Amino acid sequence: MYAPPPLARAGRIRRALRLLGWNALLLLVGVMLVAIAGEACLRLTMYSPRPDRPLQFVPNVGLLWPPNTEIHHTNKIDWNAPTTNSLGFLDREPPNPERAAATCHVSMIGDSFVEAKQVPIHDKFHVRLEKLAADELPHLNVTTSAFGIQDTGQVQQLPFYDQYARLLHPKLLVLVFVHNDFMNNTPSLRALKKLKGDRRNFLEPTVRKSPDGKLELAWSRPRDLLPSIPQPSWTARARKEATEHSLLARWLRDRKRALFPADHGPSEFQQGLEALGRKPGYAALLEGWRFANLQDMVRSFARKNPPPLFEDALQYTHFALEQFQQRADQDDAKLVILASSSLKTRGTHMFERLNQMAASLDIPVIDQTDYILRQNARPGDARWLHDFHWNPTGHQWAAESLLEYIEKHPAICNKPT
Repeated sequence: MYAPPPLARAGRIRRALRLLGWNALLLLVGVMLVAIAGEACLRLTMYSPRPDRPLQFVPNVGLLWPPNTEIHHTNKIDWNAPTTNSLGFLDREPPNPERAAATCHVSMIGDSFVEAKQVPIHDKFHVRLEKLAADELPHLNVTTSAFGIQDTGQVQQLPFYDQYARLLHPKLLVLVFVHNDFMNNTPSLRALKKLKGDRRNFLEPTVRKSPDGKLELAWSRPRDLLPSIPQPSWTARARKEATEHSLLARWLRDRKRALFPADHGPSEFQQGLEALGRKPGYAALLEGWRFANLQDMVRSFARKNPPPLFEDALQYTHFALEQFQQRADQDDAKLVILASSSLKTRGTHMFERLNQMAASLDIPVIDQTDYILRQNARPGDARWLHDFHWNPTGHQWAAESLLEYIEKHPAICNKPT
């Protein structure tokens, strides 16, 4: 049998390796060209805003946006860039307190639904309410203001009233209640949510339970409850860095999550949950926990029998609403709750819990879902297709439902200041 000489075999190996190297180089160049083309295509078709300046800490209030600053928002399809007022809220400049006191002033307080980065300020529901009232109820002289910051519940929103809204002498105070407020009012659940970013390092209003079970307001950092969360691996940090700077990497991540929803490995949420379970007294509260991520935790309030920790959360929310009611009574303002249509998207238990709680405190609840259905419309049409926040139609329906309430209760506007 013929065997090629050693030099011939070596030459063949070199040629094969050279061919393999060129093919690998061509493949690498091809992948790079496809990646560059994909990134360019996404940047041409999707909005890639400049990074926002971070929220800044304001003593006795919490975190607000920098004053008089353009804020950039996108849900990767729709985008907007409103500007904050001198207080750090996404609203027009607040009216003079004396002028506000001479009108039927309505102050809105809430989270990202009131902040409403998704729409221009002139499209926000409180601005629309003012325009609707000027056209249909001009004799009431309605004016409005809004104080909303993302990722807050009623507990964290109490300083918005104490430091700002109260100065405007509102005759009507509207709390916009959304699906994640139960969670945000609860220190332990909020700490699970606030695992990443510097926000968990800042002081914020919270509720503390004394040994005898009494609730009281306090200030603390979310990290105080869950101080030690395992440091993510270098691969996780690299993925996070890539998705923050590359739309293609973000798009690939979203496709992977859609195709393999459970193939993420232990999340920061799950790691935080394990850390919470190791703290004294929390094992019993977490009994029956079946929630693997943040959205599961939010949806739990729509279930008939949530774990004990969620029953605890209802107490904190009741306490926060009671605090608002005491302030409204003291200042002779009428307090109402605007229940967002998001409360009924996963059933009625979440809305029923809020409604029962509000009834025990004699706080009227305006049901946005009920109003939408009475217009022969669908509640889903109130939100963006790629974002659960209100779109312009949702803001319009919120304004109309509030106008309907004011029209039925004009005596609110006739109270002496």
